[in-house]
Amino acid sequence: MLRPSDRNFDVLCLRRAPGTRAGTWEAVHGHIAEGEKPADAARRELREETGLAAERLYNLSRVEAFYLHREDAIALIPVFAAVVPRGSAPSLSAEHDASAWLAPEGAARRFAWPREVRAMTDALALLKAGDAGGLEDVLRVD
Repeated sequence: MLRPSDRNFDVLCLRRAPGTRAGTWEAVHGHIAEGEKPADAARRELREETGLAAERLYNLSRVEAFYLHREDAIALIPVFAAVVPRGSAPSLSAEHDASAWLAPEGAARRFAWPREVRAMTDALALLKAGDAGGLEDVLRVD
Protein backbone atom coordinates (compact mmCIF):
# COMPACT_ATOMS: atom_id res chain seq x y z
CA MET A 1 0.00 0.00 0.00
CA LEU A 2 1.28 3.39 -1.01
CA ARG A 3 0.27 6.84 0.18
CA PRO A 4 1.30 10.04 -1.65
CA SER A 5 3.78 12.12 0.34
CA ASP A 6 6.17 15.00 -0.23
CA ARG A 7 8.83 12.45 -1.23
CA ASN A 8 6.49 10.76 -3.77
CA PHE A 9 5.10 7.80 -1.78
CA ASP A 10 5.23 6.40 1.72
CA VAL A 11 4.82 2.65 2.20
CA LEU A 12 2.61 1.04 4.84
CA CYS A 13 4.24 -1.57 7.07
CA LEU A 14 2.11 -3.68 9.41
CA ARG A 15 3.40 -5.53 12.49
CA ARG A 16 1.93 -8.97 13.19
CA ALA A 17 0.10 -9.30 16.49
CA PRO A 18 0.93 -12.14 18.92
CA GLY A 19 0.33 -15.49 17.25
CA THR A 20 1.62 -16.51 13.82
CA ARG A 21 4.78 -14.61 12.80
CA ALA A 22 4.37 -12.32 15.84
CA GLY A 23 6.36 -9.10 15.70
CA THR A 24 7.30 -9.37 12.01
CA TRP A 25 6.57 -6.50 9.67
CA GLU A 26 4.75 -7.05 6.40
CA ALA A 27 2.58 -5.52 3.72
CA VAL A 28 -1.14 -6.22 3.33
CA HIS A 29 -1.59 -9.71 1.96
CA GLY A 30 -3.90 -12.66 2.23
CA HIS A 31 -5.74 -15.43 0.44
CA ILE A 32 -8.02 -15.49 -2.55
CA ALA A 33 -11.36 -17.07 -1.64
CA GLU A 34 -12.79 -19.71 -3.92
CA GLY A 35 -14.48 -18.02 -6.86
CA GLU A 36 -12.98 -14.62 -5.98
CA LYS A 37 -11.03 -12.64 -8.56
CA PRO A 38 -7.48 -11.70 -7.47
CA ALA A 39 -8.11 -7.93 -7.69
CA ASP A 40 -11.29 -8.33 -5.60
CA ALA A 41 -9.28 -10.31 -3.03
CA ALA A 42 -6.69 -7.51 -2.92
CA ARG A 43 -9.41 -4.91 -2.27
CA ARG A 44 -11.03 -7.11 0.41
CA GLU A 45 -7.75 -7.80 2.21
CA LEU A 46 -6.95 -4.08 2.16
CA ARG A 47 -10.30 -3.28 3.81
CA GLU A 48 -10.05 -6.16 6.31
CA GLU A 49 -6.49 -5.41 7.42
CA THR A 50 -6.51 -1.59 7.34
CA GLY A 51 -10.10 -0.36 7.01
CA LEU A 52 -8.99 1.58 3.91
CA ALA A 53 -10.10 1.46 0.29
CA ALA A 54 -7.77 1.92 -2.65
CA GLU A 55 -8.09 5.16 -4.55
CA ARG A 56 -6.24 3.35 -7.34
CA LEU A 57 -5.27 -0.30 -7.69
CA TYR A 58 -2.46 -1.49 -9.97
CA ASN A 59 -1.57 -4.93 -11.27
CA LEU A 60 2.22 -5.03 -10.93
CA SER A 61 2.48 -7.60 -13.72
CA ARG A 62 4.24 -9.96 -11.32
CA VAL A 63 3.34 -13.29 -9.73
CA GLU A 64 5.37 -14.56 -6.79
CA ALA A 65 5.70 -18.28 -6.11
CA PHE A 66 5.64 -19.39 -2.47
CA TYR A 67 6.32 -22.97 -1.34
CA LEU A 68 4.02 -24.15 1.45
CA HIS A 69 6.09 -26.99 2.92
CA ARG A 70 3.42 -28.16 5.39
CA GLU A 71 1.03 -28.74 2.49
CA ASP A 72 3.75 -29.62 -0.03
CA ALA A 73 2.16 -27.14 -2.44
CA ILE A 74 3.24 -24.10 -4.40
CA ALA A 75 1.09 -20.99 -4.14
CA LEU A 76 1.17 -18.44 -6.92
CA ILE A 77 0.62 -14.92 -5.59
CA PRO A 78 -0.47 -12.10 -7.93
CA VAL A 79 0.93 -8.78 -6.74
CA PHE A 80 -0.96 -5.49 -6.63
CA ALA A 81 -0.16 -1.97 -5.47
CA ALA A 82 -2.91 0.01 -3.78
CA VAL A 83 -2.69 3.79 -3.62
CA VAL A 84 -4.70 5.42 -0.86
CA PRO A 85 -5.36 9.15 -0.40
CA ARG A 86 -2.73 11.42 1.17
CA GLY A 87 -3.14 11.49 4.93
CA SER A 88 -4.92 8.11 5.14
CA ALA A 89 -4.52 6.29 8.43
CA PRO A 90 -5.19 2.59 8.86
CA SER A 91 -7.61 1.08 11.35
CA LEU A 92 -5.96 -2.25 12.13
CA SER A 93 -7.64 -5.63 12.41
CA ALA A 94 -6.70 -8.06 15.20
CA GLU A 95 -4.13 -9.55 12.81
CA HIS A 96 -1.75 -6.59 13.36
CA ASP A 97 -0.87 -4.55 16.44
CA ALA A 98 1.08 -1.66 14.90
CA SER A 99 1.54 0.17 11.63
CA ALA A 100 3.97 2.69 10.20
CA TRP A 101 4.05 4.78 7.03
CA LEU A 102 7.70 4.76 6.04
CA ALA A 103 9.93 6.06 3.29
CA PRO A 104 10.74 3.21 0.89
CA GLU A 105 14.23 2.75 2.34
CA GLY A 106 12.81 2.32 5.85
CA ALA A 107 10.11 -0.06 4.63
CA ALA A 108 12.73 -2.17 2.80
CA ARG A 109 14.70 -2.53 6.06
CA ARG A 110 11.60 -3.38 8.06
CA PHE A 111 9.80 -5.90 5.83
CA ALA A 112 10.44 -9.49 6.91
CA TRP A 113 9.77 -10.97 3.45
CA PRO A 114 12.18 -10.20 0.56
CA ARG A 115 9.25 -10.64 -1.85
CA GLU A 116 7.59 -7.59 -0.29
CA VAL A 117 10.70 -5.51 -0.95
CA ARG A 118 10.70 -6.70 -4.58
CA ALA A 119 7.01 -5.81 -4.98
CA MET A 120 7.54 -2.39 -3.38
CA THR A 121 10.51 -1.70 -5.66
CA ASP A 122 8.44 -2.63 -8.72
CA ALA A 123 5.49 -0.49 -7.58
CA LEU A 124 7.68 2.54 -6.98
CA ALA A 125 9.45 2.13 -10.32
CA LEU A 126 6.17 1.81 -12.21
CA LEU A 127 4.48 4.68 -10.35
CA LYS A 128 7.47 7.05 -10.12
CA ALA A 129 5.55 9.78 -11.96
CA GLY A 130 2.63 9.42 -9.53
CA ASP A 131 0.84 7.04 -11.88
CA ALA A 132 1.93 4.37 -14.37
CA GLY A 133 2.42 6.87 -17.21
CA GLY A 134 2.25 5.13 -20.57
CA LEU A 135 1.48 1.83 -18.81
CA GLU A 136 -1.55 3.22 -16.94
CA ASP A 137 -4.05 1.65 -19.35
CA VAL A 138 -2.41 -1.77 -18.94
CA LEU A 139 -1.60 -1.84 -15.21
CA ARG A 140 -4.40 0.14 -13.57
CA VAL A 141 -7.17 -2.17 -12.38
CA ASP A 142 -9.40 0.70 -11.20
